[in-house]
Amino acid sequence: MRNKNKPLAKVFHYDLYGKRDDKYNFLRENNLQSITWNELENREPEFFFVKKNFVQKSNYKIGFKINQLFNIYNTGIETGRDKFFIDSKKSVLHERINNVLNNLDNPQLIEKYNIKNNSNFRFFEHLAKSTYIEGKICKIMYRPFDVRFTYYDTELQRRPSFEASKHMMNSNIAIISCRQQSTFDFQHIYISNWLTERCSVSLQTKETGYFFPLYLYPDQETDEILSQQTRTPNLNMEIVNRISEELGLTFTNEKDVATSSTTNTTFAPIDILDYIYAVLHSPTYREKYKEFLKIDFPRVPYPKDKETFWKLVKLGGEIRELHLLESPKVNDSITAYPIDGDNKITRKLNKNDWEIIDEEKQLGRIWINDEQYFDNIPLIAWEFYIGGYQPAQKWLKDRRGRILSYEDIVHYQKIIVALFETDRLMKEIDLVGVE
Repeated sequence: MRNKNKPLAKVFHYDLYGKRDDKYNFLRENNLQSITWNELENREPEFFFVKKNFVQKSNYKIGFKINQLFNIYNTGIETGRDKFFIDSKKSVLHERINNVLNNLDNPQLIEKYNIKNNSNFRFFEHLAKSTYIEGKICKIMYRPFDVRFTYYDTELQRRPSFEASKHMMNSNIAIISCRQQSTFDFQHIYISNWLTERCSVSLQTKETGYFFPLYLYPDQETDEILSQQTRTPNLNMEIVNRISEELGLTFTNEKDVATSSTTNTTFAPIDILDYIYAVLHSPTYREKYKEFLKIDFPRVPYPKDKETFWKLVKLGGEIRELHLLESPKVNDSITAYPIDGDNKITRKLNKNDWEIIDEEKQLGRIWINDEQYFDNIPLIAWEFYIGGYQPAQKWLKDRRGRILSYEDIVHYQKIIVALFETDRLMKEIDLVGVE
């Protein structure tokens, strides 16, 4: 612990850019005394070792952090063995898990799936005590626009995050975000209505995905008295009440679509979620507060007035529906898949494989093999980031060597629409203004 009676050491910083040889020459020709160092401000609690712009900090701190709003949250699930516990096809996952749990004396299976104990987790021993239950197979948000199946047994997962995950086993929705960003500026916000994998928005070490359920459900096993009660908002009521007072709106636990669409005198948990989703998709907000959005859970400003609030709720809701592929707009395909063939992805599909076909409209073509391609893909959709991923590229890369089904082809075309429309809506959010 730091002795507060003693002054902090001074920290100096210098940036050197250029080619390797130029850097070596600079170091040979200089020493600690000749370099023009920049003294950094020792600012608690972060104590950064690089120069940061804190001009907007006081404005940013006025808002609430999302981990202050949601009472219960956790990191996404870490299976420890994704190739074993997760699959795109439910039938394949069922066969694999069932086969292994009923044949643990088969050395070929043990070797194939690398089933062994380690110092941190006695995996084989846990498997030996388990009985296969098909009902434990459920959907999981694995990556953006990539919902898969997992065998969710809390005794077998490395980090099951059960206290939060159990609330996603019913009808629910959760915001996904990160506590820190190590590589990109903030774009780490997504949505899920299933269980969530911890790398759902980024694979970077410091960018673990946390999920924030909108509702909490009674514990059916231990709370018999509560078992008949309805779900409750997973929200800090102090923050909710402040929003209610400042906007002059009444908070209600569930959205009454019929009433709210005509009067807008009440607001519900989904409205708060959509408002947050809009704010954190604002390009201006992301740029203005990028230094702060990198270092902790994102903050969101309190709504400034009813009119702006409802405009942002509408836009945030549209992006949410796009990202869940629930919006009717995703069915209006803007791309084409014109050539018949075996539909097998054989190309590596690097980011430079977008082949321009219309420079004015910035439309391109992506070949999945030597004969077949997706046509009219907007560059903005191809390069669009969610967290650390470019979904239009990653979804295809993750399926290299696979044969795309008709449903896969349609799904990919929906992803392109969702990304393209998200970019458009983000611009509209800036027109409304977040602050």
